[in-house]
Amino acid sequence: MTARIPEDKIGEIRQSVDIVDIVSDYVQLKKQGRNYFGLCPFHNENTPSFSVAPEKQIYHCFGCGAGGNVFNFVMDVEGIPFIEAVSVIAGKGGVPLQIDHPEKSRPGRYPAEQQKMVDAHELIGKLYHHLLINTKEGADALEYLLSRGFTEEGIRKFKIGYSLPEWDMAVKYLKQRGFQEEELEKAGLLIKRESSDGFFDRFRNRIMFPLFDSHGKMIAFSARAVNPEDSPKYLNTPETAVFNKSSLLYNYHQARSEIRRQGFAVLFEGFADVISADQADVKNGVAVMGTSLTQDHVQLLKRLTDTIILCFDSDQAGLEASNRAGAMLAEQGLEVKAALLPQGMDPDDYIQKYGSGKFQKDIIGNALAWTAFKLHYYRTGKNMQNEGEKLKFIEEAMFELSQLSNPIERELYTRQIAEEFSISLEVLEKQQKQLVQVQEKRNRRKKVAEQPVPQKSRAIPPAHLTAERYLLARMLRDDETAYRIMDMLDHRPFYYDDHQAIVTYLFGYLEEGNPADPLLFLDYLPDKKLRSVVTEIEMMAMDHEDSEKEIKDCVNYVLKFEKMLMIKEKQSEQREAERSNNFEKALDIAQEIIALRKSLNI
Repeated sequence: MTARIPEDKIGEIRQSVDIVDIVSDYVQLKKQGRNYFGLCPFHNENTPSFSVAPEKQIYHCFGCGAGGNVFNFVMDVEGIPFIEAVSVIAGKGGVPLQIDHPEKSRPGRYPAEQQKMVDAHELIGKLYHHLLINTKEGADALEYLLSRGFTEEGIRKFKIGYSLPEWDMAVKYLKQRGFQEEELEKAGLLIKRESSDGFFDRFRNRIMFPLFDSHGKMIAFSARAVNPEDSPKYLNTPETAVFNKSSLLYNYHQARSEIRRQGFAVLFEGFADVISADQADVKNGVAVMGTSLTQDHVQLLKRLTDTIILCFDSDQAGLEASNRAGAMLAEQGLEVKAALLPQGMDPDDYIQKYGSGKFQKDIIGNALAWTAFKLHYYRTGKNMQNEGEKLKFIEEAMFELSQLSNPIERELYTRQIAEEFSISLEVLEKQQKQLVQVQEKRNRRKKVAEQPVPQKSRAIPPAHLTAERYLLARMLRDDETAYRIMDMLDHRPFYYDDHQAIVTYLFGYLEEGNPADPLLFLDYLPDKKLRSVVTEIEMMAMDHEDSEKEIKDCVNYVLKFEKMLMIKEKQSEQREAERSNNFEKALDIAQEIIALRKSLNI
């Protein structure tokens, strides 16, 4: 039986929060005029088209069309039903709410088959964690972690666990709880035996590091061998229907709020660095999972912040990885910095040796600007006493500085190089000017080759569509106006199917005794597409007070448009009659067209 919440309670819960605060947990918003804009969480984009209107308490994406009120947003972003979304908002708003909805009955954000994979991971993950923390079998693994600087608090926070050496512990445990071996194999937890029909555990005698999706659901593991002789050292869940390492950032779900609070994210090379940094009170750290940074990773970060600090290992491989990742982030318009560690150290080494305070202040707090890092990168491995290598560095540095759009920044670094190598500033600036001119020519050619296509979402809508939407906006806000407009239209249907569907739902909603309130009506609408249209209508700029003249003008335009369509249809019939030499019929149609044109003067 589905729980039902009284309308007045839903209204109280809605009014207890500001939609801007709720959306800001998931999207980095910036105020522009009356509204806030950010990158849409429902599709990938580089230019913000996702808008939140605090005055109307709605959101709408002009790119993909997503829209609704605060409940709709939480439903869609978390993949949960309405009742659960109301419960989440009530918790954030501090409104007491008792709902009887057992955990097992809640739909997940995944389809049923994939949700089983998540459920299996959550269940076995709890067992692994228990084995590490509370049993003598996991004592050696726990002691190893503690000796490496892990704290019990950190182990609990990241739900680290331990898998027994047995070949079939997970098989037996999960089969007893209703899971099928085949679906556990698809989830990456079991491996099928080649010699028989049986299955065995993928993870045995390993420290288990759970991996979570962006909503905090356990979807995979990275497992470290306890025995040094076991190979490989790290064994990861293979990619599955719910786990794709190219789109997962470790700790994203826990770091999200801290990234927003501090205004930047720290990107590490691996999850062990994230855990170590978290224990050193750097709570805004995330990491890629055994892969280079991807566009999916960048999109996740852009939704939260404009600034990324890279904190990779100090060896050559770490510098190369920093250079690649930073270039990708900078290309997407993010401000990039790089935290440099002493030679031969990784973040955990530094924290263990110097402590959390120095790590925060001297490493993260002293991160290099991206241009300064690039100059450091070009210098690495070169012998500055060698004229050839020195010249190569200067050429690389001048090319890098020629790409800078900020002339002050460009001159600052150019002066530094001129002073360091005792070179005339004029000579360097002349070379730089030549490089800038070459780059500008390339940019012009590229701009011509990539003629921008006007975005459909920014096109001016047809006048008859605007007229119908104006009428709908008035109907959504006042029930008397809604009935009056339908009388003025002589109860004729709207031309656009979506508009007519909204009208049909609106009168059903009003006839149930509900108030004319767009926010409440959004909860009533069962269709996402229609909710998108309603929120787009609500985003229209218009006076709050009804203008009788504007209403009459729009009604007349809608009625005229219907007759204009009829005229076009009659004109086609007339041309067909003339082609068939049926001049008598063509003359009759011409008279009908004249009568229709006269009637347009309503």
